[in-house]
Amino acid sequence: MSTPAIAVDAMGGDNAPGAIVEGACAAARDFGVPVLLVGPQETVAAELQRFGCASSGVAIVHAPDVVAMDEHATAALRHRTETSIAVGVRLVKEGRAAAFLTAGNTGAAMAVATLTLGRQPGIERPALGTVFPSSRGRFLLLDVGANADARPVYLEQFALLGREYARRALGIGDPRVALLNIGEEPGKGSELAREAYERIARLPDVQFVGNIEGKDLTRGLADVVVTDGFTGNVAIKTAEGVAEFILRELRGTLTAKLRYKLAALVLRPALMGLRSRIDYAEYGAAPLLGLNGTVLIAHGRSDARAIRAAVRVAGEVVAAGGAGAPAVQPASRGAGKGEAS
Repeated sequence: MSTPAIAVDAMGGDNAPGAIVEGACAAARDFGVPVLLVGPQETVAAELQRFGCASSGVAIVHAPDVVAMDEHATAALRHRTETSIAVGVRLVKEGRAAAFLTAGNTGAAMAVATLTLGRQPGIERPALGTVFPSSRGRFLLLDVGANADARPVYLEQFALLGREYARRALGIGDPRVALLNIGEEPGKGSELAREAYERIARLPDVQFVGNIEGKDLTRGLADVVVTDGFTGNVAIKTAEGVAEFILRELRGTLTAKLRYKLAALVLRPALMGLRSRIDYAEYGAAPLLGLNGTVLIAHGRSDARAIRAAVRVAGEVVAAGGAGAPAVQPASRGAGKGEAS
């Protein structure tokens, strides 16, 4: 295949395998991205037949084992080398796929990817980053779930990872980096936030604009926003819930009366544009940054439309040079409060 293939975990996610196969087929057809569907041969083949997807752009890679969504991450590492996650990551390691995409168990994907691919030099923990819309375009938020318990040095490294990804994948020459906090002043927040602030502020060649509050995330004040995985995950899921609430209420209001329905017909192009900007499914997947290879995590409840977008995003990340960050060596790398020596 002249175009690099994207390996897709056919068994990962709440709606697998049906929605995964359907979305991957749509992506292969619409974007010309070769897809390797990873999962039990017979199961995946049956889904391909069900959706009438016999495209030359889709192939199956057999993986007889599956990591359940509710399994602990370590369970995926104990002598289980033939899970769809393990096989998919191995395809990247072996160069048979340019990226691996899963909507499955995030903890397992991170553990397997880290063990199989290894971390970039200078990176202690990979970070999951997601692109979010703002009034001035979009920004990268990381970490959004890979590291619920973080140390200040991790957030320092996330700043470097985010800056490099924003440069390469988002095309921002000198990204503005901010720290998510409960106040704008440097002394605000937890001990983690205060020390992370000091560390990021000392990084050379990083345009650090200081703290940013949750209410200001979508105002376009920064291109990269750094936080721990627990806070970041709560932030994005709250935003998703609010966006869904607004869309649902707007839909209900516009269909309540005839005159509203007529107005909705006139406004439909604008409303559809708004939906595409705030719908998580349009943003597809989040790259796991800091690995020696490209791995992306899609939302666990992704439907076929979200998987289609996720494969598109994976192709864009590969075209931009992959999600692996270049080697970084933070200037303030030495042991300090909140990190191991």
